[in-house]
Amino acid sequence: MNFPLYIAKRYLRSKSSQNAVNIINFITFLVIVIGSAALFVVLSAFAGLKTFSLSFSNTFDPDLKATASIGKHFSLTPDQENDLAKLPGVVNYSKELEEKVYLTYKEKSFFPFIKGIDANYRAVTGVDSTLYFGTWGNMEYSAVMGIGIYNQLGVPIDNYRNPMTVLAPKPGKGSFSQQGFNSKPYNQLSLVVSGVYAVEEHLDKKYVFAQLPLVQKLLEKDSTEISGINFKLDGSVPVDDVKNSIKSVMGDTVLILTRQEQNGTLHRMLNTENLATYLIFTLVLIIALFNVVGAIIMMILDKQQNSKTLFSLGTTIKELRKIYFVQGLLVTSLGGFIGVLIGSLLIASQLAFSWLKITPSLAYPVEYNIMNVILVLATIVVLGFVSSKIASSRITKKLITA
Repeated sequence: MNFPLYIAKRYLRSKSSQNAVNIINFITFLVIVIGSAALFVVLSAFAGLKTFSLSFSNTFDPDLKATASIGKHFSLTPDQENDLAKLPGVVNYSKELEEKVYLTYKEKSFFPFIKGIDANYRAVTGVDSTLYFGTWGNMEYSAVMGIGIYNQLGVPIDNYRNPMTVLAPKPGKGSFSQQGFNSKPYNQLSLVVSGVYAVEEHLDKKYVFAQLPLVQKLLEKDSTEISGINFKLDGSVPVDDVKNSIKSVMGDTVLILTRQEQNGTLHRMLNTENLATYLIFTLVLIIALFNVVGAIIMMILDKQQNSKTLFSLGTTIKELRKIYFVQGLLVTSLGGFIGVLIGSLLIASQLAFSWLKITPSLAYPVEYNIMNVILVLATIVVLGFVSSKIASSRITKKLITA
């Protein structure tokens, strides 16, 4: 067996004759365990919050989305539609037309986005699961709105006698006076609310869904003009290959965005928060691991006579340093492993029993990720390596022979 490792393991198991040294060693070990467990629990909680936050936007976001590369709209010809339907890896696709409009009902008003969707939209996205009450409607003038807009306007469901009104500016150039004093500068559309969706506050105040031909007529667009195409993939073909296939059909008129690229700002914000939390807790661990340096130095002084005996028997200064270095590394690694194990048990209990809740019906989201285990253990080992190296370097020939 490696001699420094053998002696380090003996020192790790043995107790000091000085009670104060034993207390310091125990506190040092406890700090490492608590610090590593806390870091793992916090990283798992942020991973759960990230998944939970993205689940809201993923409801409306398809696997791939094509948007106009210039302006807000582009044309999709029947031939291009046929080519898109034959692309390998694409299960289905849907067309949409989106624009901000003015919504009014009984002197109450709101400025949401109206999204014209075709019959495939609900199959391509997960929007079907968000319907809170009502139906998607099967009539031409049916609409589904977010619960935030619904509460703001107070529009009754299936109110055919007194529907809400949608106003959209007329496209074109020049002043309104050029069109005549009696002409209206906007197009008007009456919609009957057939259902209400609920996801989260921002999205609940953003969209009103209506039939695509109806919205095209409102915005004075022809049947080929749309603002986006949503694609659902089956995973059999790499995403980059599907993007290239779509690009070959549509040309440079569109940008192809993955689900992550559709919410780039949200992803960057969540990743930045995760990194900041990791760095803050790592700083706490760095401060805590100063205890390791102190504990090893105390151990060196406590075992000074043993070290002198080993030196007299032929052990080199380098080997003596390695003994205390390995001992410090064993303490930090073992403490980190036990801390991650405790943290794993806490996360597993939350996943199994949901004992910590945000609301009575919503458990605090956590996620067990093997990468977090590796990250925490690697952090502890690296910091343990540095602190053990610093402490073991205190051993000199002068200290041993004193």
